[in-house]
Amino acid sequence: MARRRLNVLTWHVHGNYLHYLSHAPHDFHLVRDDSRGAGYSGLSGSLPWRGNLHDAPVGTLDARRFDCVLYQSRDAWQDRLLGHSGPLLRDLPRVYLEHDPPPDPTDSLHVVQDPNALLVHVTPFNALMWDHGVTPHRVIEHGVVLLDDVRADFELPRGIVVVNEMRRRGRRVGRDLFELARREIALELVGIDAESCGGLGEIGNTRLPAFMARHRFLFNPIRYTSLGLAVIEAMLVGLPVVALATTEMATVIEDGVSGFIDTRPTRLVAGMRSLIEDRALAARMGEAARRFALERFDIGRFARDWDETLRTAAGR
Repeated sequence: MARRRLNVLTWHVHGNYLHYLSHAPHDFHLVRDDSRGAGYSGLSGSLPWRGNLHDAPVGTLDARRFDCVLYQSRDAWQDRLLGHSGPLLRDLPRVYLEHDPPPDPTDSLHVVQDPNALLVHVTPFNALMWDHGVTPHRVIEHGVVLLDDVRADFELPRGIVVVNEMRRRGRRVGRDLFELARREIALELVGIDAESCGGLGEIGNTRLPAFMARHRFLFNPIRYTSLGLAVIEAMLVGLPVVALATTEMATVIEDGVSGFIDTRPTRLVAGMRSLIEDRALAARMGEAARRFALERFDIGRFARDWDETLRTAAGR
C-alpha cells in the first residue's frame, strides 16, 4: 500500500536544489510574502517546476496542515525563535537544511541548537567542519538530473568557469586564481555579475548545461565553499573538471582520470592546457567524470534519502 504523501513547508532558497528536492515523493509548500524577496518568493524563476511544488502565502500558514517544516536559512530559523511564524509552525517537527560549510572551519557552532530538530548537510565535508552542539545531524549528498539530455562536444578550445558574484566574493571563490589562469589559458566566466570580472554574465539554469557542453573542461577555482551543483551538472554533461583539492572536491575528482585536482595552481594550469590541446583526452576524462557523477549523485538515491529523512522527522 502506498504511503501517505507529506506536506512540507519550506522556502525558495536555491532554485536548482529545490527542483531536485521536488523529486522526493512529497508536496512542498513555499513561503511567499507580498515583497517576494529573497527566500520568500514562492514559485518563481524559469525552472520547469514540478507539480508537487506549491505557493504558501504567509497569511494562510496557520490555517494549513503541515507535517514538518524544512528550514533552509538562518533568517527563517530566527523568525521561528522570535515567534514570527505563529505558534502552530513552531510546534511542528523541524529539519534544517544547511547548504554551506561553516564560516570558521573548526570553531563555528551551528545556529540550530535543538536536540529535537534534525540538521541535514549536503556534503560529508560540511558535516565534518560544523560544530553541531546538541543537534543531531546527517548527510544527504546531492542528486542531480539534467533538464536536457545534452552531451559535451568539446567544440570550443577553451574552459568554462561558473561562479556567481566573483568580484564581491574575491579570494574565497578564487578570483585571483581565475585571473592567474586566464593570463595563460582561454577561459570564459559566467554567473551573476560575471561582467565585472570580464565574463559573459549570467546564463539561465535551463541553458547552462548546453552552454557548458561546448567547452573542453570546467575550471572550479573556489577555495572554500560547498560542492556546487554546476560542477555536478558539468560532469553529467561529460566535461572533465579542473579544481582545487579542497573541501568535498577532493573526493569527487580523480586526478588524471576525470580531470585534474591539486593545490598547486601551476599544475592545474598545465592540466587545462593539455585538455585544450588534446580534444580526445578531454573526451576520455569527461566520460569518466560522467560515469562517476551518475553513480554518486543519482537522483533516485537522493529522493529516497529525503523521503526517509522527512518521514522520520514527521513521525517524531
